[in-house]
Amino acid sequence: MERSTTGPSPGVSPPAPGAPLPDGTAAAAPPVLAGLLDGIPRQRGAAPPAPAGPPSRPLSRPWRPLHLLPTPAGTPFTFAYTAVLAVTSLVAALAHPGLVHALHQESSTDVAHLVRAPVPVLLASALWVAGGLLSPYALAFVLVLTALERRAGALRAAGVFLAGHVLATLATEGPVGLAVLTGHLPGSSLHRMDYGISFGVAASTGALAGLLRPWLRWPLLALVAGALVDGLLAYTDPLTDWGHLIALAIGVSAWPFVRGRRRPA
Repeated sequence: MERSTTGPSPGVSPPAPGAPLPDGTAAAAPPVLAGLLDGIPRQRGAAPPAPAGPPSRPLSRPWRPLHLLPTPAGTPFTFAYTAVLAVTSLVAALAHPGLVHALHQESSTDVAHLVRAPVPVLLASALWVAGGLLSPYALAFVLVLTALERRAGALRAAGVFLAGHVLATLATEGPVGLAVLTGHLPGSSLHRMDYGISFGVAASTGALAGLLRPWLRWPLLALVAGALVDGLLAYTDPLTDWGHLIALAIGVSAWPFVRGRRRPA
């Protein structure tokens, strides 16, 4: 069966505009089409499509120096901790030397204090900066902890710092206690003064290296480890120097932990 269509007969042209029709009306002009169908290629009057240019590259984020410093919203842990260290550093700088020495002594993580009250003394020892806010450790604390917290978050940054501070302290003071028990060190070694944030800073540095690009990660680790080994070879304070190396290794071992949830820098 053929499909039938309805419409004007072929060869019959439509009446001219204005011509009289059988019903007495005049023929109207046909509407002007704005354009042909979209599916017809090379439409008359349509502009050819513009050639596709190279893909646009995302604009690089401008470098902001203030991004290196802690802020209450961006790095709450580092900001609050820095404020506490600023207060204790002012106390150490302005208070009577005898009072400052007594505070440091009560905050010391020596074997005697660790055996008697481990948790309070571990927390108290992390409230002081050896040398004050102008010391290299204070500057490293601000820069390293800010960068680590911006990339890994407050909880992970705090966990790495605390792990380095606590584990490196126990790893260095434990052998001292054993050496005193076995007679290899005098009993005065149980009261060795030990306080500060350096172990936590070393661990945070090791953890931050795992979040950097390889061209920056390995030179940073080599530079920090070389400085720590050089201090150990000088044999001025071997117990503390060993603690710094242990803390750096703790930070490196925390790479899977800090990489678990990356934040934009």
